[in-house]
This record gives sequence, C-alpha cells and structure tokens, in this order.
Amino acid sequence: MAEQGLSVVSGANATIMLPGQSAEDVYPVSSADASVSLASQTLAVGQEFLDVDTCRRTLKDIAIALHFEIRIVKSDRSRFIAKCSKDGCPWRVHVAKLPGVPTFTIRTLNAEHTCEGVQNLHHQQASVGWVARSMEARIRDNPQYKPKEILQDIRDQHGVAVSYMQAWRGKERSMAALHGTYEEGFKLLPAYCEQIRKTNPGSIASVVATGQENSFQRLFVSYRATIYGFINACRPLLELDRVHLKGKYLGTLFCAAAIDADDQLFPLAIAVVNVESDENWMWFMSELRKLLGVNTDSMPRLTILSERTIGMVEAVETHFPNAFHGFCLRFISENFRDTFKNSKLVNIFWNAVYALTTAEFENKISEMVQISEDVLPWLHHFNPQLWAVAYFEGVRYSHFTLTVTELLYNWALECHELPIVQMMEHIRHQLASWFNERLNIGMRLTSILVPSAEKRISEAISDAHCYKVLRANEVEFEIVSTERTNIVDIRNRVCSCRRWQLYGLPCAHAAAALISCGQNAHLFAEPCFTVHSYRETYSQMIHPIPDKSLWRELGEGIDGGGAKVDIIIRPPKTRRPPGRPKKKVLRLESLKRPKRVVQCGRCHMLGHSQKKCTQPM
Repeated sequence: MAEQGLSVVSGANATIMLPGQSAEDVYPVSSADASVSLASQTLAVGQEFLDVDTCRRTLKDIAIALHFEIRIVKSDRSRFIAKCSKDGCPWRVHVAKLPGVPTFTIRTLNAEHTCEGVQNLHHQQASVGWVARSMEARIRDNPQYKPKEILQDIRDQHGVAVSYMQAWRGKERSMAALHGTYEEGFKLLPAYCEQIRKTNPGSIASVVATGQENSFQRLFVSYRATIYGFINACRPLLELDRVHLKGKYLGTLFCAAAIDADDQLFPLAIAVVNVESDENWMWFMSELRKLLGVNTDSMPRLTILSERTIGMVEAVETHFPNAFHGFCLRFISENFRDTFKNSKLVNIFWNAVYALTTAEFENKISEMVQISEDVLPWLHHFNPQLWAVAYFEGVRYSHFTLTVTELLYNWALECHELPIVQMMEHIRHQLASWFNERLNIGMRLTSILVPSAEKRISEAISDAHCYKVLRANEVEFEIVSTERTNIVDIRNRVCSCRRWQLYGLPCAHAAAALISCGQNAHLFAEPCFTVHSYRETYSQMIHPIPDKSLWRELGEGIDGGGAKVDIIIRPPKTRRPPGRPKKKVLRLESLKRPKRVVQCGRCHMLGHSQKKCTQPM
C-alpha cells in the first residue's frame, strides 16, 4: 500500500534519509527545501528516524504541509503510534525501535485518507515548538524579526494561522536555542571577561555582583586597541551618554566615546549597569580614570560633553577635576526651545551660542531679553560658561553635540532581545569592523590632513584671497578686511577672531598670513587632524573571541574585581514590567540645528522677506 520514497527527518536543520540508511548517511537540506519535500513526498515503510523526537517532529511537519491533523496514540522510548484525528479515517502509522540499532523505523503504515483534512487555517500541530523550529533560520539572520511578521510568513508559507502570542513565544524559544537565555548570559560574564583579557592583552574587562545572591550590578569593557588609539592619536575630547535597555532585565548602557581625526565616533569604554544612578556614574568614571592613568604618563586635560545630569557632574568633578565639562548643545537648545516656544527667540539664541566674542554674545542676550525677560532666569540656571562658544574654556574642535546618542540607541534597538554576552559581542564585532575599514581607508590617503580637515583648510585658503595682509614682524600679521581687522600670530597659532584656537585648524585670516610668508597652511593644523594620526588611531586590532563552548577548555581565571571565573552571577532584581514597552524614537531632525525663520525687515513679521512684504508702506 505504501510507496517507497524519501524520508524527511527534521531537526534544527531538516535532513533527508532514504529507507534503510543509517544516521551517518543522512544529509542536510534547507528549511525551504524541506517544506517542498514534505509537501511532495509520502511516508514509506522502512523509513528511519534518528530518535522518537525526530519522528514526532517529522510527522507533525508532514501533517501541517499536507493539511491534516494527527492524534498520538502512543509515544515512548521504543515506539510511536499516531493516527488521523478525524473519526473513521484509516490513516495510521506505527514506528518502532529495532533491537541493536539507535534509529526508529516505520513498521506499518496506512497512508489512505478518507477525511477532508483541515478545512480552515488553524492547525492543532502548529505549536509554539513548531513555530520556533520553522522560523529559526530567519531569526538567526535577523534577531529583529517581529512576531507579527512571523505569523504572516507562516500563513503565507504554510497556510496556517497562529496567534500573536504563539509567534512571540516561538521567537523567544528560538532565540534561547540560538543565543542562550538571559540568565545564562549573566552566568557567562566572568568567563567572558577572562576571554577579553586573554585574547586582547591590555584590555580592561570586569564584572561586579552584589548581595548574597551575587546579582549582576556592573560590567565594564574597554579594549586595548581603543585605549591606545585614544591616548596616542585622538583629540582630548570625550562624549558621555547612556541609553536605557528594554530587555527582560532592563539595565542601562553607558558609553564614553572620542572623535577621530575625520570626525567619526570612536567608542573608548562601554559599561552595562543594573540601573542608572549617581553611584554607578561615579564607578564608571572611576574605571575610566584608572584605564587612562595606567596607560599614560601625563593625563591630558580633557574636554567632556554630556547632558550634565547630577550623577555625571559629580563623577566628572571627582575623577577628572581639571576637565572642562560642558553641555551638549542639542540638549541645551531643546530645553530652550521647549521653555520659550518662540521661533524668533530660538534663532537669536543660536546666534548667541556661536558668537565668538563676549561682546557679541552679550549683544544677542540683550536682544532676547527685549522679547522675553524670562531669558535671564533661564541663563542663570544654564550657565553660558558651560555651553556658549564665547565663554566655554574647553576646546571642542567644532564638535558641539553628542553624536554617541544615536549609536547607543541603535545598539539598544539591535540588541534588546539578546542576552548580555551576545549584546557585548555585537558591539565588539561592530568596533572590529570599524577598525578594519577605517585603517584601510587611512592607508589609501595620500594627503597631509584627513578629508574633512582638507575641505575646511581649502575653504579657508579660498576666503583668504579677499584680505589685505600687513606684516608686523616675523610671526605677527595684521589682516585687514572691509568688516574688521584681525591680528594673527603664526608662532602661537592664534587669531583674534578665535577660530584657530577653537577649532584647531587655521582660519581664513591665518591662511592669508601663512600664504603671504610662503608657508603651507596644512602644516599648521593640530596633529589630531593629520592622516598619520588617523592611521595611528586604528593601528591596533580588536582580536576575535573564541566560541563560548571553548572557554572552559582554554582555562579559568578571575574577573577584574578579583572574583573567580566559576562564580555564578545571577540576573539583577529589576525586571521588565508586563505589556508593550513605550518606544522613544530618536529623530535625526532633532540632531540638527533648526532652520532659520525669515523675518521681514520692514514690518518685522516672521515668515516672509522684505521683498515679498504685502503690508502697506
């Protein structure tokens, strides 16, 4: 009665086995090929399965593909019997384990169906486990695969309807099979830190647990390659920011990032903490201070940009007392905009922000006060010395906002469903990729300065031709224009307009002075803008880490806090509340300076120019 044919044996990957083949002869096929095979092939007496679970999964897959439901009559270590769930239908299969062999074989089979099968989209065999197996390959390639996409794809590919909860639980089960559980991730942290230090000598990796239950509290990671690149080649500028994680046990991701020669983000240190708190910020900055102190003889005087929360301010003042700690201009501008809700006031505010002299700044403040006297208390609360170009003492190299914010949000979005070790590995892979790509770019550059600096220098040289240059002595020059006169000192690299000092590159006045005395303006840029510095930034390598299955074999060690690797770290006490989490979307428009609103010079109304004014004279 039964036809001799191929046997499809499903598992993590489907396999095909001919009747009478042993397990060694089994060869794998893709999930897509397996579904096609299941729909086109029939069971046959003599087909073999690796074990009873494989047999059960295979019959379930065939039942779904051919749209009939089965009812299990018997299932134990030695036999498996199933029949069609419809009363009166003769379809039945008997699979048994033969003596002396590990495989199960179909002994008897009645392949005839007299029922109509499943006439709707709901199928009894479409369980959570089946969903997990069916979608495992796609979830491996795309961890962001959403439950609503899963249920739609299952309906399109298999003609079966599953609920949202089935799709969600199936994804959870598949993610656990692929990456391990959240709980396993915390247990692996001491061994993971050991592997970072072993494969990347000179790196800092430590994990801290708290309480009698050893609940996770903190993880700090900084690779030797990033430490070397920052100290030896980057400008002395750091960004501090954090993002709240949305995984099962929540937590917060901290990051201290530098800027390379070509204005690209350069993450220096990363930490995961159980909760954002003043204590955790104090610990993070303490670890940052230690790694810089160990790796350099003279600590550079840093400029630090952040949102200046209370915890950040106290931590910076404690561990970097000489640093210039300023506000991120995006944070300041959004606060000003939300406070006053006046576009004209916001435009004047931006003019005040970028004013190069105190006199120009105070003039803009007077204009704002004429519109609203509430500006004065706001300025008292947000001291201009912490953000205004005219007053801020640190050097920001034309870098005024936190570019690390968007990176942190991307990491949180891409990794929120991954255990903590897999999240850190995702970040390491991205850093390693950046190092490789940017080093290759640097090796191809033939100019003195990196492209972004070359562009600014070229613009300065182009503008320099409209100035009249009067030389006072060997190093001092008077640069005359129709607007004002500026004094340039090429020995001390100073211009009275302050742009050279603020941005690290010769301004147009400096370029005019340098050209007049036969000097190359490119050679007077700060060293942090050179191609040599760019190559040096990425000269070290972030080495790969072995698969976690090899960690124990490679030896045991202790974490950065002195704890043994075999310590069992448990998840933190915080848990994600039930329900769908609220999404905070970071819009790219908010990272940019708002567009200037046109104001009429005749009627002083906003929204049109003097040429288009329709008001009567």
